[in-house]
Amino acid sequence: MPKLQGFEFWSRTLGGARHVVAPMVDQSELAWRLLSRRHGAQLCYTPMLHAQVFVRDANYRKENLYCDVCPEDRPLIVQFCANDPEVFVQAALLAQDYCDAIDLNLGCPQMIAKRGHYGAFLQEEWDLLQRMILLAHERLSVPVTCKIRVFPEIDKTVRYAQMLEKAGCQLLTVHGRTKEQKGPMAGTASWEHIKAVRKAVGIPVFANGNIQCLQDVERCIQDTGVQGVMSAEGNLHNPALFEGRSPAVWELAEEYLDIVRQHPCPLSYVRAHLFKLWHHTLQVHQQLREELAKVKTLEGVAAVSQALKLRCQEDMSRQQEGVRPADNLPAFHWICQPYIRPGPREGSKENSGGRSKRALEEEEGSMEGLSKNKLKKQLRNPHKTFDPSLKPKYAKCDQCGNPKGNRCVFNLCRGCCKKRAFRETADCPGHGLLFKTKLEKSLAWKGTQPGLQEAQQVRPVTPSGFSEVVGSALA
Repeated sequence: MPKLQGFEFWSRTLGGARHVVAPMVDQSELAWRLLSRRHGAQLCYTPMLHAQVFVRDANYRKENLYCDVCPEDRPLIVQFCANDPEVFVQAALLAQDYCDAIDLNLGCPQMIAKRGHYGAFLQEEWDLLQRMILLAHERLSVPVTCKIRVFPEIDKTVRYAQMLEKAGCQLLTVHGRTKEQKGPMAGTASWEHIKAVRKAVGIPVFANGNIQCLQDVERCIQDTGVQGVMSAEGNLHNPALFEGRSPAVWELAEEYLDIVRQHPCPLSYVRAHLFKLWHHTLQVHQQLREELAKVKTLEGVAAVSQALKLRCQEDMSRQQEGVRPADNLPAFHWICQPYIRPGPREGSKENSGGRSKRALEEEEGSMEGLSKNKLKKQLRNPHKTFDPSLKPKYAKCDQCGNPKGNRCVFNLCRGCCKKRAFRETADCPGHGLLFKTKLEKSLAWKGTQPGLQEAQQVRPVTPSGFSEVVGSALA
């Protein structure tokens, strides 16, 4: 079958999908995709996979894709992060038989993407991206797509999208935020950027950003002219978003847990999903929040979810007619509803005085007590201390600066000690290195073997011969 492209690919292979579940690390696993498809999602993406790890690690391929094959889970797009054309294509070739398209992640704004040099941190390297997309377009049997973030300038964003289209991208997802817009600084996604891209390219475009309910989906399609709308945060808090429903939280939580029993996934994924689903309820019943964080089994998670359900039903029975939901929520806490991420504190930039976030947190912690993360660590380990004056002081290695061994005869760390002990054929009992002792034992043993003694007399010991003796002693 010839490879379909552009709008033909979108309409025939993807079924003209308009409601799309975003690729989410540790969150868009098979069980969650199946739940979302039951409630109106027409297309799903896998979590972002690391192309280099996918190529070299068979277990990684098995755990993240090959074992998740399910006839109900189609159409499906596999997303990779990569910064090397050959590695990207090798990973895509290993995945193409299990999906309907391969997506290149050009939108991840997190620090791990900056350190790994992928995601949104490639958006200035147009030559590299052209080579990656072109090579994938030429060698894959399925289309290649891209998910991008915008530049502050609309015209640059448009030129960026046109470059990707020219290189061979067959479908483009545009997240209407810049790579700097994340966390508390996320702000509102720009649909104007998305609209401009849609008008400028000849391939299908999906919009991403500001999607909290079905009305947002319809308004986005109408305002921007895109072919489909992708949801991440909104989908996590209400998987029935694309149905236009806001059911009771326990309804979807129980359905999800049933799917997980059929299609197992790591418990950390399940726990994270329930924290999202029950987010508003856990603000009310905080004791159960701690219970959910501590449980170690799927049945334990299900038991906490059941306890939350009972608490909610009790709250419902006590609810008086005409009372509005607390905390300005659009609905009562037991109803699936969007979570509005709080913005940065007023005046935080002005009052920071140019100090780093970590410095401010440490200062705040010292004045008002420990931060939430430190309190959690202390809950797991009551003996843990965060007082810098109580932390042990380590003497440094004379050569590399790493902590030295307390009983090292050379006052070095293990790595430097091993090199020196081998070079000088010496012992360091503190690090358990016995080069000298093993060599002496080897020579003593050879002295008891007549045949070996004669051979040694005939053949003089050379530097290479000495290395062989040391090697046998080490063995």
